Amino acid sequence: MSLRRLGIVTAALAGLLTLGVGSASAHVGVSSTDAAPGGEGKVTFRVPDESDTASTVKLRIQLPTKTPLASVSVLPVPGWTFTATKEQLAKPVVTDDGDTLTDRVSVVEFDAVRGGGIAPGEFQEFSLSVGPIPKVDSLTFSVVQSYSDGKQVAWIEPTIAGAPEPEHPAPVLTLTGAAATPPAAAASATDHSNHATTTTSSSGAATWIALVALLIGLVGVVLGWDARRRTVAS
Repeated sequence: MSLRRLGIVTAALAGLLTLGVGSASAHVGVSSTDAAPGGEGKVTFRVPDESDTASTVKLRIQLPTKTPLASVSVLPVPGWTFTATKEQLAKPVVTDDGDTLTDRVSVVEFDAVRGGGIAPGEFQEFSLSVGPIPKVDSLTFSVVQSYSDGKQVAWIEPTIAGAPEPEHPAPVLTLTGAAATPPAAAASATDHSNHATTTTSSSGAATWIALVALLIGLVGVVLGWDARRRTVAS
């Protein structure tokens, strides 16, 4: 068999696989499994490193201003230090629980130890425990990500319904209100979610199987063609 022909076929299929998988720019995101209006919850920021050469060495999280959080505590991250900055409120705020706030944690900063950080191709999660959570539909955070080469990326742009997603959207935490969801409805939603995940996974696996089969078929065609050519030549 001609190794050159096999190499051409393999390279072509590799290009097809690359196109099929595609790539997308990752964003700094925020999520929670238990945050609901009026309660307390663990809020987690997922931070991917988007540089090809530099590591993420600092993260600055600006907490919501219009809806201050009375209590904020930080989950330590190995290899990182943190600082929580408080500020006096210009006007005391009465929370939904009836507490009066005169100051609040406004910023939480994480700094990587020397030589550490989030390397290219990696991500890290940073978590806060907050509450009481205001009785609103969502919380928006502003995040600044700093790299070892001095570059900074400000994730502060608002996402507007009906408009294209901004290049650097501010992380938005949608509050589920899960505590008020009837058990039967919650179970139904979970089943539906699991079914959707299974369907997606199965579809992805089927696609890869089909592509591998295509590769085997193309190699077989090349082998058969080469064998026939040699038979005729002899």
